[in-house]
Amino acid sequence: MAPSAAQRIVIENCAIATVDAADTEHASGHLVLAGNRIESVGAGKAPGNLENVVRRIDGRGHLATPGLVNTHHHFYQWITRGLATDHNLFDWLVALYPTWARIDDQMTYAAAQGSLAMMARGGVTTAMDHHYVYPHGTGDLSGSIIRAAAGMGVRFTLARGSMDRSEKDGGLPPDFAVETLQGALAATEETVKKHHDASFDAMTQVAVAPCSPFSVSTELMREGAELARRLGVRLHTHGSETVEEEKFCHELFGMGPTDYFESTGWLGEDVWMAHCVHMNDSDIAAFARTRTGVAHCPSSNARLAAGIARVPDLLKAGVPVGLGVDGTASNESGELHTELRNALLINRLGAHREAALNARQALRLGTHGGARVLGRAEQIGSLEPGKLADVVLWKMDTLAHASIADPVTALVFGAAAPVTASFVNGRQIVEDGRLLTVDEDAVAASTREEAQRLARIAARG
Repeated sequence: MAPSAAQRIVIENCAIATVDAADTEHASGHLVLAGNRIESVGAGKAPGNLENVVRRIDGRGHLATPGLVNTHHHFYQWITRGLATDHNLFDWLVALYPTWARIDDQMTYAAAQGSLAMMARGGVTTAMDHHYVYPHGTGDLSGSIIRAAAGMGVRFTLARGSMDRSEKDGGLPPDFAVETLQGALAATEETVKKHHDASFDAMTQVAVAPCSPFSVSTELMREGAELARRLGVRLHTHGSETVEEEKFCHELFGMGPTDYFESTGWLGEDVWMAHCVHMNDSDIAAFARTRTGVAHCPSSNARLAAGIARVPDLLKAGVPVGLGVDGTASNESGELHTELRNALLINRLGAHREAALNARQALRLGTHGGARVLGRAEQIGSLEPGKLADVVLWKMDTLAHASIADPVTALVFGAAAPVTASFVNGRQIVEDGRLLTVDEDAVAASTREEAQRLARIAARG
């Protein structure tokens, strides 16, 4: 818990959705943030005898929720948005890899800032980036991404990706855009040792994350899993995203993606997979048995015509599920709060129809579900005393939402709600919809410049 001498911020008179185990809610309640922890949350006014109160916020007309947790993203794609808009996954990758293979650390930093800024101003307090494109001689790409996240003030997990299966080996990326097996393992281990923080209130963590079955060798999958477990960090990759991937796995490995993952040590409670669209009952049972997590990316799955993930069945089986933006070359909005709505709506097009998901389940996916997938449910993802002070205050009394009586329904079913305040680790990073940690206009300008520079370089081949 926070020390008694900690400076306190008091938020009162707001609706509160705690997303705790009992889904406790308060029509009008209070939150007390002490240092970087939540000290108290409950109905009515805050205790009257609090010391060291440095700020009081009247939350009338607002809904307080845990900060949103993003579980899958590719920040570098911010500077290649709006391209290959009518492609499926494999065709989209083939179209864009020649451009992505020419990124450098300056582009990566600008793209990370753009991706982070868009998410943070929309209620994300914990972000992650699966970065797997490391062209030769382009600088410290991992360091540039981590530096951007630190400057933005968000909690962050870097999934240090890798690829060692290029075009000459039957993969999709150009030969000069991949690493060697040993080079990828060594660079990943160095990144973990340099940047991973295992403490309760860590702002930066690192996961081991070979890209996908069709872009890495079996040796990199196996040795990557061994490396992660030796270092005590989590594992992440893409899985079961498209029917083409499933066909690829059967042709190359003689088995489907889930069986292949299990054969390489890639199922377990320390693993989470992106997408998991094409899974049968046996696959879901394997994920449930091993407590392997899923990052559900509804907008990207729709953009690339990948299909509808069986989220209701995953949840019923007990599989940990969170939400992901995915790369902004396949989800140009780059916002996670819109994924609450899209997850609910798209899943209602599936077999379960109107019973697929409700508003509170969608909010849980974007908060506690994401925290569980990232292995941080003890620290974030719900508003409870002792947890880290990652809190978002959504403005619900504007034209867009004021006539919807239930604030959680308004947040999920309605238009994207404005963020009046967002706190990460007790520090406010958003006020009245604007970032406090960076100049948004400067970030927009730099991302435009870097996108244009990358396009010029790619055009020259």
